[in-house]
Amino acid sequence: MCAAGRRWGRRQRVLLWGVLLAAWEAAWGQLRYSVPEEKPKGSFVGDVAKDLGLQLPALSHRDAHVFDTGRTRYFFLDLQNGHLSMMEQVDREEICAAVPKCVLNFEILVKQPMNIYKGEVEILDINDNAPSFPERSSVLEIIEYTAPGARFPLEKAHDPDIGVNSLQNYECSESSYFTLDMKNGDDDVKYPELILVKSLDREEQAVHNLILTATDGGSPVKSGSTIIQIVVLDGNDNAPEFTQSVYKVTVREDVTVGSRVLQVTATDRDEGTNAEVKYSFFKIPEKFDKTFKLDPESGEIEITEKLNFEEHEFYELVVQARDAGGLASHSKVHIKVADVNNHVPEIVVMSVFSPVPEDTPLGTVIAIFSVQDRDSGANGEVQCSITESLLFRLEKSFDNYYRVVTAELLDREQEWEYNVTVRAADGGGPSLQSSRVLCLRVLDVNDNAPVFLQERYSARLRENNVAGALVLRVRATDSDWGENARVRYRLGEGGVRGSALSSYVSVQAETGALYALRSFDYEQVREVGLWVWAEDGGSPALSSNVSVRLVIVDENDNAPQVLYPPAAAAAAAASGSGWAGVELAARSSEAGALVAKVVAVDADAGQNAWLSYELAKATEPGLFRVGLHSGEVRTARSPLARDAARQSLVVLVKDHGRPALSATATLSVVLADSVAELLAELGSAARAEAEAGAAEAGGSLTRWLVLAVAAVSCLFVAFLLLLLALRLRRWRRSQQQLLAAASGALRGVPATHFVGIDGVRAFLHSYSHDVSLTDDSRKSHLRFSPDSCCHTLPVRPTAFDHPDSDDLVTSDQVAESCGQASSQATVAIKEVVNWR
Repeated sequence: MCAAGRRWGRRQRVLLWGVLLAAWEAAWGQLRYSVPEEKPKGSFVGDVAKDLGLQLPALSHRDAHVFDTGRTRYFFLDLQNGHLSMMEQVDREEICAAVPKCVLNFEILVKQPMNIYKGEVEILDINDNAPSFPERSSVLEIIEYTAPGARFPLEKAHDPDIGVNSLQNYECSESSYFTLDMKNGDDDVKYPELILVKSLDREEQAVHNLILTATDGGSPVKSGSTIIQIVVLDGNDNAPEFTQSVYKVTVREDVTVGSRVLQVTATDRDEGTNAEVKYSFFKIPEKFDKTFKLDPESGEIEITEKLNFEEHEFYELVVQARDAGGLASHSKVHIKVADVNNHVPEIVVMSVFSPVPEDTPLGTVIAIFSVQDRDSGANGEVQCSITESLLFRLEKSFDNYYRVVTAELLDREQEWEYNVTVRAADGGGPSLQSSRVLCLRVLDVNDNAPVFLQERYSARLRENNVAGALVLRVRATDSDWGENARVRYRLGEGGVRGSALSSYVSVQAETGALYALRSFDYEQVREVGLWVWAEDGGSPALSSNVSVRLVIVDENDNAPQVLYPPAAAAAAAASGSGWAGVELAARSSEAGALVAKVVAVDADAGQNAWLSYELAKATEPGLFRVGLHSGEVRTARSPLARDAARQSLVVLVKDHGRPALSATATLSVVLADSVAELLAELGSAARAEAEAGAAEAGGSLTRWLVLAVAAVSCLFVAFLLLLLALRLRRWRRSQQQLLAAASGALRGVPATHFVGIDGVRAFLHSYSHDVSLTDDSRKSHLRFSPDSCCHTLPVRPTAFDHPDSDDLVTSDQVAESCGQASSQATVAIKEVVNWR
């Protein structure tokens, strides 16, 4: 009971270790499956998703697939269910030949993050092949004098299966002369040998026929057979004998074709022709027959084809020596091929993560590659390394698989591309090396904000600039690449004199050019401070700013402004109409006495506001002088008695701009020793001005009155003429209608009948009281009364009736106007009579 418990405990521990081993292998990406050969296409091999702990959506998202190494692909990964399946039917004997364990490797590559999982599938043998002999029958010649116990090697059978399914036993048909024995060769292959157990007698039986059968250990058992015909020869009683039963030699795989490997030697104790020995290969595989050649005379074996350790590292040949009598003996030749370091390590890059973002975390897999060396032993042991770089390191995954991972943070701005050289060297002597260059491009990440070329900007702009004038250009650079390096500019928030900053200046988004949107006035705005922002096109965008100081430069656009004397006083002094702001200067004053001071200011700045004063005009040029910079008016000499009491001075105030602007100030100075003299002078001047003003005002009034009367008269006469014309037109139309109705009946009618016509009578009555017309005469007489013309004007008192008025119209002028009107009326009546 205790023993059974211990056995159960051991089973549990073994099972637990198996589970842990499988889990450890899965964690390191090592998968192991097995599948019998000859499985149809699409057959299930293993559940990769489950064994690797990957979800089905992750397989598709991470682009999981069986990596194509360039060799024949036997498996594929079904992303729908995560199963590894057969891509085609596999024959173990075809792909693995006589290899005891047939293993097919595969690699599953996944991305995001990059990783590789190695797996192997063991192809299990099934008993699908029967043992077979190269020939269906063979002939063996034996001298009748051969002593019992002699051994005769037979041709071996071949079964491509392995293990219990391979060749296991030989059987021979019953014979009283021969028995069958089996020997295992150095290559663990069973060789049949025929042993003579009884002396032969050619006269009794010249031919013996045996059936040799080879069987395997499969289930069911399969077998193959061949017929061996033994011919008994007479006479020659000594067969050739080899010096060695087995010849062994080791040759390098790089030995040249035609080189001598070894020489076999056999001797025959007979004499004459029976002692002549010929050498030949005894039923060796055809492929070996092309690799070696045996000289039949000397027994030398030469290489006829280049050896390859990776294909065949051991050859077993059977050599036969036959004399002229037909007797033969056999010996084995074992040729071992020594590996030579003749294969350069092969680097197979499976995947490269390029371009790699510069913000990739440490330890990210950048590339996966494998190294293969077809040599063996130390010649096949490969060591890998990469160029000395602090940014990457090499990690070995398993077997000959390596990963290149990041050891430091990447920075595209320092290096945008890396050429990582992977070197592989084997352990041979001399060592063979190979290398591959991994080109890794770093993908830009928006990790740098724009940087302005200057810490701050300043510019000077003259006032009165043109709207839209270029002020300056700001420039920022971004060390990123592509859209992350595209810089756009904008103004920061701000204001100027209560208005938005954007109404004064603007910045061009692409070029950074700063423009003035309006004309600046130095006297209002002397300096503008603003911020310009630079923003890149990344996501999220990064930005920086810089201060810009815009200094307005003054121009001489303001003339000096005189504060004293005031403008009203200066205008009065200039016109001579008043004495506002009169300055008093004593006649007894000496030269240099202060009379007045002209005070002026200039709204400009700098030299544009520096003012100078000079005397432009004076009543007495040599009497006064003006201080150049002070504007003080002083006497240049003492006033004289001949100097006029009233002096007018014009002072010119000028700035120092280019061009210079100026203004004038007019001063009135009275030379008097006392206030009484000053008042008397002012009074006389006022009276003179009043008289001159009254005379000028009276003359002006008279002229305006005459013009008004003339204008009214002209308008009245024009009205009368218009009225007369309208009445004549109406009368003429009525007369034409009467004459057309009775042109003949009017003859002999007295002329007075015509006088009753309302139109003519009204017309004539308005100008005369006595009218005489006749029908016999071509002449007519009109007599106007003296008052008739005057009665046509409205009788009302006017200003003309006042005889005292200086601008009265005389009676002659009125009579002349009435006469002109009467003449015009007479002419009109005559035309009417003539028409009649």
